Amino acid sequence: MATKTRTLELGLTVGLIGYASVAVFYMVFDLLAARGILYTVNLLGKVVFRGLRDPAVIGLPIRLDFTAIEWYTLLHFVASLIIGLIVTWLVRYSVRHASRARLILLVIVAGFIVTVFLVGALTASIRPLLPWWSIVVANVLAVILAGAYLLKKQPTLWRHLMPHQG
Repeated sequence: MATKTRTLELGLTVGLIGYASVAVFYMVFDLLAARGILYTVNLLGKVVFRGLRDPAVIGLPIRLDFTAIEWYTLLHFVASLIIGLIVTWLVRYSVRHASRARLILLVIVAGFIVTVFLVGALTASIRPLLPWWSIVVANVLAVILAGAYLLKKQPTLWRHLMPHQG
């Protein structure tokens, strides 16, 4: 039972790190673009929950929709926790089943790619304000920070995921 509890704790922490790193990235992104720190999350909330699709609208000043911001924040938070739990479970599985470690690593990488393309597809209407590079960088940052946390908690993890060729 301790292993399940530990995996749950690690997974939730990994998800929280992923969530926070993406959120902070976009706050800084918006701050540097002189748009206000909630600009991107406001747009994402409006795209996902209000059906914003008209690219002409994004060129105009957009009022903050706190309901859309809250709903999108909750969606992003829950999705990040789920991803953290899945990735942590897959990592733990690969440690117990070393012969499947490369397959697990491939699944994790594929999950990353699917996540980036899903976000890209959902945000196509606001591409001028949410470029592909920012989606990739935000998610790479999340992977690096969450991965570093996992490696700190499990120093032998890298060896399990990257078995020696032989």
